[in-house]
Amino acid sequence: MTAYVDNITVDCADPWELAQFWTKVTGRPVGEDDKPGEEEIGITLDSGVTLLFIAVPEPKTIKNRVHVCLKPDDGTRDEEVKRLLELGATLHSDHRRENGSGWVVLLDPEGNEFCVQRGTAETA
Repeated sequence: MTAYVDNITVDCADPWELAQFWTKVTGRPVGEDDKPGEEEIGITLDSGVTLLFIAVPEPKTIKNRVHVCLKPDDGTRDEEVKRLLELGATLHSDHRRENGSGWVVLLDPEGNEFCVQRGTAETA
């Protein structure tokens, strides 16, 4: 027996607002039935996995134990980092190396960590 990943769940204060950021990141819309003020908002990715944002009363206080790693499908890691910063992400830590390898850790508008890796063209 095996299992597959159905959802990646993110606890947050405002699921609708955080989902708006992630729709811009992924280029995927929120679910057709999702509306502002709901306690759960989902974004189904091309892979079939859903990013699920769920309202919780407590704020984020420690480092995420699980996070999303993004790989640009066109363009470079550096271009994607710039785009995400313009969308409202903030820089957490920079692990880029002189040889072009490495990654960048960003925070979404609610402080959840996520990484940006090199793009497909950069690793070919």
